[in-house]
Amino acid sequence: MSVRHVAVVIPARDEQDLVGRCLASVSAAAHRLPADVTVDVVVVLDGCVDGTAEVVACFPAVRTVVTRGGNVGRARAAGVRAALDQVRGDLADVWVACTDADSEVPDGWLTDHLRLADAGADVVVGTVRPDPRDLLPDEVVQWQVTRVPGRPNGHVHGANLGVRASAYVAAGGFAPRREHEDVGLVAALHAAGARIVASDVVDVLTSGRREGRSPGGYAGYLTTRFPRSASRPADVDRPGLDPVGADVPASDRVTDPATLLVAAD
Repeated sequence: MSVRHVAVVIPARDEQDLVGRCLASVSAAAHRLPADVTVDVVVVLDGCVDGTAEVVACFPAVRTVVTRGGNVGRARAAGVRAALDQVRGDLADVWVACTDADSEVPDGWLTDHLRLADAGADVVVGTVRPDPRDLLPDEVVQWQVTRVPGRPNGHVHGANLGVRASAYVAAGGFAPRREHEDVGLVAALHAAGARIVASDVVDVLTSGRREGRSPGGYAGYLTTRFPRSASRPADVDRPGLDPVGADVPASDRVTDPATLLVAAD
């Protein structure tokens, strides 16, 4: 089941400051794919009132879909629907790669997703790491000491999620939820018998901001994980953050030592 087409879907809500970085990184990742693999990038402008659309327009190969704001599940679903409407072949040969407009993917993001897909994965659950520029020095240390390379925890992040299009459709796609639509999709895929692989080789940098575009999400996790008092400064020099894995023992490991089979959280 070799992937022949990749659909990259990116929801964006008022992301004029970060969406350009995201799209530049996706473009670089797409250029690493084999010449016989086609790519379609769709940005969903989800109720944007800033200059996000103007930034996206600087990337002429990127298509846009407009939705009303406030529901990331509906936005992701609209983006996938627009992408798959252009597909004329077998959906089993199509890979849907999801990230977020406040994220930056590595050059090997898509090639690593496809490597796992071509090895039999229906779903790839990748790791994310917060931008260290958004964290305080002690927060960087606290985050990093819990990470063990080669031991991804299988946490589901819409900023780094891939799924075979045929499996996506069979599982019912993204539900119109304001948050945790990514976890809900992976739960549905698991219930449908999809082969789910978690990997920290596929690692994405994402914003470490505390005020996200949904009530919970990664911003909510960081707020809970690293509570701050009003007196703590945020504009200090910060150490770097290595792109390493996650914090729970590996189980049901597959042949690739950097991956494991997981159920949805």
